[in-house]
Amino acid sequence: MTVSWETMRSFASDKSVTRQRLSPGLARRILRYARPYTRDIVPFLVLVAFAAVLGIVNPLLFKAIIDDGIVPRNMAVVVWLAVAVAGVAFIEAAISLLQRWYSARLGEGLIYDLRSEVFDHVQRMPVAFFVRAQTGALVSRLNNDVIGAQRALTSTLSSVVSNVLSLVLVMATMFTLSWQITLIALALLPLFLLPVRWIGRRLQRVTREQMKVDAEMSSLMTERFGVAGAMLTKLYGRADEESERFSRRAARVRDMGVVSAMYSRVFFVALTLLAALATAVVYGLGGGLVLAGAFQLGTLVALATLLSRLYGPLTALSNVHVDVMTALVSFDRVFEVLDLRPMIREKADAQPLPAGAADIEFDAVSFGYPASSEVSLASLESVARPDNAPAHDVLHDISFRAAPGQTIALVGHSGAGKTTITNLAGRLYDVDAGAVRIGGADIRDVSLASLYATVGVVTQDAHLFHDTIRANLTFARPDATDAELTEALRTAQLGHLVSSLPDGLDTVVGDRGYRLSGGEKQRLAIARLLLKAPPIVVLDEATAHLDSESEAAVQKALKTALSGRTALVIAHRLSTIREADRILVVSEGRIAEEGTHAELLVRNGLYAELYRTQFAQQDDGEEAA
Repeated sequence: MTVSWETMRSFASDKSVTRQRLSPGLARRILRYARPYTRDIVPFLVLVAFAAVLGIVNPLLFKAIIDDGIVPRNMAVVVWLAVAVAGVAFIEAAISLLQRWYSARLGEGLIYDLRSEVFDHVQRMPVAFFVRAQTGALVSRLNNDVIGAQRALTSTLSSVVSNVLSLVLVMATMFTLSWQITLIALALLPLFLLPVRWIGRRLQRVTREQMKVDAEMSSLMTERFGVAGAMLTKLYGRADEESERFSRRAARVRDMGVVSAMYSRVFFVALTLLAALATAVVYGLGGGLVLAGAFQLGTLVALATLLSRLYGPLTALSNVHVDVMTALVSFDRVFEVLDLRPMIREKADAQPLPAGAADIEFDAVSFGYPASSEVSLASLESVARPDNAPAHDVLHDISFRAAPGQTIALVGHSGAGKTTITNLAGRLYDVDAGAVRIGGADIRDVSLASLYATVGVVTQDAHLFHDTIRANLTFARPDATDAELTEALRTAQLGHLVSSLPDGLDTVVGDRGYRLSGGEKQRLAIARLLLKAPPIVVLDEATAHLDSESEAAVQKALKTALSGRTALVIAHRLSTIREADRILVVSEGRIAEEGTHAELLVRNGLYAELYRTQFAQQDDGEEAA
């Protein structure tokens, strides 16, 4: 009996999937993805069916060779039928190649479609989604679940069609040749299914545990191989302890691998042994019938050969519901992500913002961060259920206006709501009440592309891709020339550094830019912003990681670059705040004070307190300098 790895994997699959509830209309959605591949599916299934038909041809040829050639000593018949057997082998080989060709086109095409759609959809999700979702869970949807869904239209579909056709044809042929032997063969079926299911249950447990320990080891490697994790390990001198921890997890992976390999081998050996025993029974009983003249020797050989093609499909079909449900659940998990509606959506009649200088206005804005049930899935957060607790406002009745070319500084204690205000300016979230307007237009009514082109942001922790300086800069403007890149770097006080590097603009900055210092990363992010040249700029503590010398240079560059542009600035540096046209003091989600540096000091309120506790030392340092 031929035992395939697909059969073993089927019995190793987790049976709990059969108890999961699927979304209504799932089959119709799957058909929608399959429809573009009809021209591949139809010939693929025809080839599968043809291969199943050929499965009974060889046993019948063997029968003819013995009964019509060898027994009557007819050499011509033996030779021609042997040639026919060889011809069938070539045809089977050709069908196998064509079948794999169509299967690959169908499977890889479906993987491409699903991955592209999921990636595009996730890219459009709000920041709140990424704050809650686990990156690993998202990657799993793009990889494991998409591949699992692909199997529904390749492995599972072909297996079901092939096994059903093979089973029908083999049983019909066997009954035609000898109904007695066929009934005996079917009576032996429990000898196959019972051991297979017993081993399968244990293989499921081993497989689940193996996946768990593999995930734990991978998680440890991901954390320790990152720059931040590696640095932390070295700074605390924990390399030996971490190696020991990894060794323990790797040992578990090793041990589970041995157990899994043995169960898999027992699975194959058991089926092969039982098939051999069944063949012995057939030859023993059938041999007696041949001697009694019930049928010829060739018929017995054909029956024994067909027997090896009977138990394989029967065993696989006995577990087909698990295969089908596993594939359907994979589709369901992919659709679960696709069905998440982005909270930030562009209206059908959205109008682009006009180019040029623009003002930004917050009009009685109140806002609370959304609950996880509104933006994410429990299955993406590794929690039992999503957080449905009602959101509470973090901003209350915020109102101010920054005129074109005006710089507004936001100051306040940590957690006061400064970063939330800047997030709303770029429509990373939508307000709950009131409105944010740019150029007099509610940003919820304008096109997202024009909004993102109008508002530029440098965040607290400037993110750089593991790519070249050129690639990180052109992320802002893909069509920028080398001259424009060089000018942006010069303005951000990075021109000399980049020109001194052996690879210049083609220098790779490393994971999250770790090959650069904190100040260099910030200045590269500012250069990227300057290259984009948006009318409105948001600087969220953009100079917090710069030393005094670097900050002075960047402040000078920003003063020139921001001329004629509107700016919202969060900064801990007194020099940044002093140069602002207006200062907003944020406290507990409200604007507590508003005015210039001198005006707010005279009032002796919250800003004066912040000045005495946070900025006075900087002031003394500047005066000394």
